[in-house]
Amino acid sequence: MGDMVVFAAFFTIFLVERGKDPDVFETAQRQMNLGLGLAMTVVLLTSSLFVYAGLTAIRSHVRSIGSYAFAAALTCGLIFVALKILEYTQKLDDGHGPGSNTFYQFYFVLTGLHLFHVLLGIGVLAALVRQARRDTFGATRMGMIESGASFWHLVDLLWIMLFPLLYVVS
Repeated sequence: MGDMVVFAAFFTIFLVERGKDPDVFETAQRQMNLGLGLAMTVVLLTSSLFVYAGLTAIRSHVRSIGSYAFAAALTCGLIFVALKILEYTQKLDDGHGPGSNTFYQFYFVLTGLHLFHVLLGIGVLAALVRQARRDTFGATRMGMIESGASFWHLVDLLWIMLFPLLYVVS
């Protein structure tokens, strides 16, 4: 929950700064690769679907399917990381680094912070795959799996807020 408060503060500051210099923000936003942003969004939404399927399978005592679903979500997370690295590379190659203007400062801070959470989430998903494959299964393990799934959904929710803020809304 603390992460959501931090991101909410960043979003608020972003909107205030955008109001101060709308031309810079609108110009920079037009330089964003909407197709790549959409692809990353689809990948993360798909990963959430896999996490939901994995959790549902675990609750139904079909751990093997749960394990495969969590592994598929983990793969989606890795794809997201690759796409984000591609986007960062394109931005930097085009001369749009964190020091370019206020928009790109926010872009790199917000997406970098989100990417950090994605990387943590990939570790969480790897743990979920391992937990789902264990022979013994009790309430503690189920609580860990549900907490891990909730964390991943939080990471996806943050992206759902970031995507329109950075790529769409002007």
